[in-house]
Amino acid sequence: MNIKQYLDSTYLKTASQAGLSEAENNVVVEKAIEEAIAEGFKLIMIRPEQVSLAKKMILEAHSALLVGTVIDFPEGKSDLETKIKEANEAIENGADDLDFVCNYEAFKNGDIALVKNEILLGTQIGLAHNKTVKWIIETAALTDKEIIQLSALIKNVVISNFKEENYASVFVKSSTGFYKTENDLPNGATVPVIIIMLENASPLPVKAAGGVRSYEDAIEMIRLGVKRIGTSSAKAIADGGNTPNQY
Repeated sequence: MNIKQYLDSTYLKTASQAGLSEAENNVVVEKAIEEAIAEGFKLIMIRPEQVSLAKKMILEAHSALLVGTVIDFPEGKSDLETKIKEANEAIENGADDLDFVCNYEAFKNGDIALVKNEILLGTQIGLAHNKTVKWIIETAALTDKEIIQLSALIKNVVISNFKEENYASVFVKSSTGFYKTENDLPNGATVPVIIIMLENASPLPVKAAGGVRSYEDAIEMIRLGVKRIGTSSAKAIADGGNTPNQY
């Protein structure tokens, strides 16, 4: 098993979140891209404004590294027009993967039609441009029952509207990694949560993100059946180490 091909190496902090100047944060982003290229990870996951830089560096390095970015991050509350605009810009800039934050608050409030529509249209635009689409459901904000329902909703929208050959390109993803839980409870990819997602999203693939902190954690997730792992410490995991970072 080449664990590196499961890893989406991730850096999504803004300069203010990282306590850095814009210039300093840009250096961190460049180093993250360089590391992902050198290590042969599956993908580098960065903010939309950094996609063009990543594509340029990857082309210059003749690397097969993919570039992913987040859409409507991290709360997923924007209207559909905003989500689609962000997705179009990311596609124009060369993103390979679009990780949409599902409007899980709307889902929790019972606005199922809104959620279905954004899943349909967001997936359509991604697949029409041969992109991989991932729907972040923010499991820490949901009950187990809601995780079951939202995973199944995404699956059903995809099965009802797209061909079977497209299923592998539409993921259900556990977490943004930025959700603040009470009492420092896990905010993403726990084993029980991932099992629920796998059982209810299938045949769509699942991406584990938020809380995968060691090589052992990553191997356990892969053995459960996840196809991608989002982590801000991909090198430490690939090297067999542990990391305190959640994402």
